[in-house]
Amino acid sequence: QLQACGGGLVQAGGSLRLSCAASGRTISSYTTGWFRQAPGKEREFVASINWSGGSTYSADSVKGRITISRDNAKNTVSLQMNRLKPEDTAVYYCAAIDVGRPSRIENEYKYWGQGTLVTVSS
Repeated sequence: QLQACGGGLVQAGGSLRLSCAASGRTISSYTTGWFRQAPGKEREFVASINWSGGSTYSADSVKGRITISRDNAKNTVSLQMNRLKPEDTAVYYCAAIDVGRPSRIENEYKYWGQGTLVTVSS
């Protein structure tokens, strides 16, 4: 089971760090991704990192502002979000899949967390 945490209310231009932790299993061997769903919109891809952390892939809308990383010793994957914008407001989900490469394809992910809400005020 995956659990995303670290969301909250932040002003535009601020930063937040989200974490994804696994209970009952290790995610150190899984590609892990972050997706988000804004109110009234479909869920969209944010970033993905392969099991070793050696390969990442981010959506164009967040490149340069949002960085995905992992600490396999702590069994966590993080999403560092800087220079946040009101349009980053969404529920952020982490997900995992047993493949060796990053993936932006939502349907490929097998395991999902419950999500954490990020609200960016203008």
